[in-house]
Amino acid sequence: MAQVKVFYDREGKTLTVWFTEPSHEYICEETGEEVVLMKDTAGHVIGFEKLNFSIPRSDSLQVALETAPA
Repeated sequence: MAQVKVFYDREGKTLTVWFTEPSHEYICEETGEEVVLMKDTAGHVIGFEKLNFSIPRSDSLQVALETAPA
């Protein structure tokens, strides 16, 4: 089963999303828009990190995931 992992660091103000195992990360690339792409050895994007991401303390982070029809 495929698994997406989402990490929110309130103190560091980052939202990190992994599409595969973080241990497969080989290199990171900054996009210049406060987004960092994590790539594997083949250059495929396996995750991303949004910098300066925050939500109000009173709110909680909810993630909805849907698959697109084939």
